[in-house]
Amino acid sequence: MEIIKELQKLASPEKAKFADRFFKTGKGEYGKGDHFLGIVVPETRKISKKYKNISLPKIETLLDNKFHEARLCALLILVQKFPKEPEKIYKFYLKNSAKINNWDLVDSSADKIIGAYLYSKPSQKTILYKLVKSKNIWERRIAILSTFYFIRKNEFDDALKISELLLNDSHDLIHKAVGWMLREIGKRDIASEEAFLKKFASKMPRTMLRYAIERFPEAKRLSYLKTKQTHD
Repeated sequence: MEIIKELQKLASPEKAKFADRFFKTGKGEYGKGDHFLGIVVPETRKISKKYKNISLPKIETLLDNKFHEARLCALLILVQKFPKEPEKIYKFYLKNSAKINNWDLVDSSADKIIGAYLYSKPSQKTILYKLVKSKNIWERRIAILSTFYFIRKNEFDDALKISELLLNDSHDLIHKAVGWMLREIGKRDIASEEAFLKKFASKMPRTMLRYAIERFPEAKRLSYLKTKQTHD
């Protein structure tokens, strides 16, 4: 494929080594087995814009590629295609969710495709509650990150419900994602975030809580951390 050739021309072994470390590709780490060409995101984004009209079968081939940047490029193209064919892209994304296998791949696409589609089809939001129970960490991250679209529309219910379901999740990357979404709710409606925190702060993993209260005034932030420490 021409698009693969263009990506390979931009490859940087030095940046690839850095990405291997940054995305935790070692044995037992969350990105185990991933491979990088060493291309910065703005360059990948440029390629995605150039090839935004390629077919879904070609995009699926990109998603099957072992190189992380090829999968990212595929997802960036899907985001561009989504407004014209929302249902088709939504279904294609779910069908290929197993290939969306790192946090940046989820974060660059889930809200823009899954969140955007479900916002217009609220009766289908049950898919989020299936994904949140998945054994696959990335599908659980898709569930919570998809709610970012709702949050930006000042609708918080699903984000709060899914955050509650993930309180006991074992993975740090889920803790960070939930804390991030709670923080985003707080930017728009601090009362909604604090109502959640007052109920669950003592039960939340420390990383989740720290992300959620990151923007709070120091005194309030320390008060929440002290509450958490008291219950540990």
